[in-house]
Amino acid sequence: VPIVVALNKIDKAEATDENIQRIFGQLAEHELNPVDWGGDTEVIRTSAIKNEGIQDLIDVLDYQAELLDLKADFGGPAEGTVIEAHLADGHGPVASILVQQGSLQKGDYIVAGRGYGRLRSLTNDHGEQVDSASPSMPMSISGLSEIPDAGDKFYIVKSQKEAEAAAKERILIERQVYLSRDK
Repeated sequence: VPIVVALNKIDKAEATDENIQRIFGQLAEHELNPVDWGGDTEVIRTSAIKNEGIQDLIDVLDYQAELLDLKADFGGPAEGTVIEAHLADGHGPVASILVQQGSLQKGDYIVAGRGYGRLRSLTNDHGEQVDSASPSMPMSISGLSEIPDAGDKFYIVKSQKEAEAAAKERILIERQVYLSRDK
């Protein structure tokens, strides 16, 4: 996955060329060689307060999306990734997700890692209850049987029975992997 680095707070007095070169060195230690050094990692210098470099960052992200032909399918059942999850008082397991394909609807049957269930609520990033979500929308969902792990994939299935079977299969696979490890 291509990485674009936003080097923020470039307006500060500490943002000297010497410090920026040191940061480039730290990036290179993690195999993120900056374009300025002949690498392939874009490093965009930004200042959120002064609104500097923001348009450059948007342009680079847009260019990368065009180059990689990143497009989402807005039709069909939703798929995506769990960003984080926790147990919330009065709501049970709640997961923050990012929809990557398809359309997510309140009432859909979902499988997210070991968790499954029927979506009781969809909350957008502004804290508003919504009835549906499309690709690139971060959402907070409730209605899962268990707390999924960050990074788990989620997908929509046709029935509660199908969701439960998929989650149980995932649990079985995780158990087999755990039991096959050296002690």
